[in-house]
Amino acid sequence: MDINNLSEKLLLAVRKQEETTELEEEMSILELDHIISFLNSDSKKKAFWINTYNAFYQILRKYEGFDKSTIYTAKVLEIAKTKFSLDEIEHGILRRYRVKVSLGYLPNIFAPILIKRLAVDKIDYRVHFALNCGAKSCPPIAFYSPEKLESQLEMATVSFLESETSQNLKTMEIKTSSLLSWYRGDFGGPKGIKRILKEKLKLPTDGFKIVFTPYSWEDDLANFI
Repeated sequence: MDINNLSEKLLLAVRKQEETTELEEEMSILELDHIISFLNSDSKKKAFWINTYNAFYQILRKYEGFDKSTIYTAKVLEIAKTKFSLDEIEHGILRRYRVKVSLGYLPNIFAPILIKRLAVDKIDYRVHFALNCGAKSCPPIAFYSPEKLESQLEMATVSFLESETSQNLKTMEIKTSSLLSWYRGDFGGPKGIKRILKEKLKLPTDGFKIVFTPYSWEDDLANFI
């Protein structure tokens, strides 16, 4: 079974506000060995888990009634007869088991063996511009496929940064999303953030101070591209 295709189908059903029970059941009865063998590249891993995260966030928030205090840590996502939380998908698998509150600098040495087996081989900061947590400041939801992942993540990165970044030549400040500050280790620290803004937005950054703008947690569900 092409499980990347399955994750896209689940996300599409969510977008179309269709019944997702059967697709969730398909996810739940997958064989763990099949997931591990099928997701044999970071492109496949990222596409599958990004789609899965975005689909299940919508399901849990809109239809299961989870609030923001519990939605990330509740181990209720059944995939391959195993219960996962949104945090395990984001910080464990997609961010290669980083400690959530370490600004992206520390690995979780106590991460479960299964999470380590499922995790990407290399952290890709662009996943932050693909994951949607239902807030107004979140990147919009798109559909990711392994074959197009590189161009899709590049597009998501540039689009998000363009919408969240401004430069003031008088104050010598560049304002951008707090998202880059929360996970600054993923972005290569302060120097890495400046490099990314310079490369992706063609902004001169030498001599500029980076200012991180407040994040809006106001609900904005079903924000699809």
